[in-house]
Amino acid sequence: MAHKILMSMLAVTAFIAGGLIVTPQAQAADCEVAIDATDAMTFSTKTIEVKKSCKEFTIKLSHSGKLAKNIMGHNVVVAKAADQAGVLEDGSAAGADNNYLKPSDARVIASTKIIGGGESTTTKFATSKLNAQDSYVFFCAFPGHAMMMKGLVKLI
Repeated sequence: MAHKILMSMLAVTAFIAGGLIVTPQAQAADCEVAIDATDAMTFSTKTIEVKKSCKEFTIKLSHSGKLAKNIMGHNVVVAKAADQAGVLEDGSAAGADNNYLKPSDARVIASTKIIGGGESTTTKFATSKLNAQDSYVFFCAFPGHAMMMKGLVKLI
C-alpha cells in the first residue's frame, strides 16, 4: 500500500512539474528514426530530428521496393550540407563495392550500406558529431539519387 501511494505521489509530482517519467525504452525511441526507401527514389521523410539529449542516434533504413540493389539500391548518408557535393563526387568514384562512399571519408557523419528491395539496415552515430552552428543533410549516395532522395537533419 505504501508503495502504491509513493508511486502515485511521484506521478503527480512529475505531472505538476510538467515532466514525464521516461523509461529507458521511451528515451531510446526518441533517439532513432525509421526511414523507408522505395523504387520510386523517395524517402518516407524529409527531416530527421535529433534531440540534443540523445547521446547516440540510430537510423533504421528499410527498402520497401522490389528492385535489386545494383539497379535501385539505396543508403542513407549524413553529412554537413556544405560537404554533400564532395561526398557524392568522391563516392561515385569509389563505386558500389564501397556503398558509393569514399572509404574512411571524415566528412561522413553516419552511413548505412546500400540495400535493395525487401532489405533493411541500421546505423548509429554519436550526436556529439553534430553542432548547432552547422547545417546537416541526409541523402542517398547511389549515383543520381540524391537529387530526389535528400532531407534535412535538425539538432533540436
